[in-house]
Amino acid sequence: VSLFNLTYLAFVIPGVILVERWSARKWISGIVVLWGLITLLTAFIQNAHQFYAVRLLLGAAESSFFPGIIVYLTHWFTLKDRARAFSGFYAAAPFGSFIGSAVAGWLLSLHLLGLSGWRWLFIVEGIPAVAGGVVTFFYLTDQPSEAVWLPEAERSVTLSEIAADNAGKAKGGRLNFWDACKDSRLLLLMTGYLFFLMSGITNAFWMPTFLQRLSNLPATTVARLVMLPAFAGLVGLLVNSWRSDRSGERKWHTVVPVFGAGCCYLLIAILPGHFALVVSLFTLYYLFYQAVYPTFWAIPSTFLSATTAAAVVGVIGSVGGLGAFLGPSIVGYLNDTTRSIHASLIFIGSSMLASSLTLSFLRTTAPVPIVSEQMKLPQTAPSEA
Repeated sequence: VSLFNLTYLAFVIPGVILVERWSARKWISGIVVLWGLITLLTAFIQNAHQFYAVRLLLGAAESSFFPGIIVYLTHWFTLKDRARAFSGFYAAAPFGSFIGSAVAGWLLSLHLLGLSGWRWLFIVEGIPAVAGGVVTFFYLTDQPSEAVWLPEAERSVTLSEIAADNAGKAKGGRLNFWDACKDSRLLLLMTGYLFFLMSGITNAFWMPTFLQRLSNLPATTVARLVMLPAFAGLVGLLVNSWRSDRSGERKWHTVVPVFGAGCCYLLIAILPGHFALVVSLFTLYYLFYQAVYPTFWAIPSTFLSATTAAAVVGVIGSVGGLGAFLGPSIVGYLNDTTRSIHASLIFIGSSMLASSLTLSFLRTTAPVPIVSEQMKLPQTAPSEA
């Protein structure tokens, strides 16, 4: 698990800058096809060293996708709408986990054409990524100015709002990259995201193991139980992003869910014998955890210019990747040395609480202005609307 993040760290910043300065359509479609092919390749590994190799390749392929999409969406949505825009994109993660858990539970018990179920799992995961990457190349639009599928009136309003947003940034004295590196907010965002991913990514890989050890249920049943937290995560990110955009507030819509997620994990450590309650706490953890992403990534663009924000998103993603690299290995070490998962549960919960404490020191930015009725689309005939 940790090997993935070595190459992820190496390639995340160059990839994000390519999305900003070259072509999101070409870059994103290419890396999605590549990681789909690598996932398919994983189905045919024969030993541990081959597994390590494909993990390193997958880290390189995936590295700039998520931060690249965050940068890409800033080309299309103004500050006031970004949390909802990010949540609309990120909803794919818990939704995919919800569907994937159900499919995984069935595939793991499969043995077909001489291949074990876990091999079929990688084959079934890889094919849609390749197909999706091809579709992306032909249909993703890099900039609103190229969106011939938008009516002229909507395209004009979109361009004017984004131009006004960028002008407001310039007037407000948004920081360049080197100034941003000296700004305490960047250090707090990087440190907070490191602790956040150290907990969140570790949970993503270890939660099925925790559930299995706490319940002694078979792997197929555990895979289906993971559907519940995935659905809760979907609800959490949509509701929190809507509330954040409506109020224009970002900081506390990030800090409070991070704190709630940390408390959930510490309660799981205290109450390991009550399995129904543990499943409920895992579900609540995901509701808080997934709610953080849209509002967290809406923060950098409130005080950074577009190009600077792209580089900073890459830097934050790299530092967070370090936490994702360390977390799973630390949990593996704790499990082996203590012969228990109790210390691991405390570690994951404490990492999340450390993230909330760090982010709470962020200087509060002014609320994002809410667009008035006069700034909405001009009146058009019903047929044009």
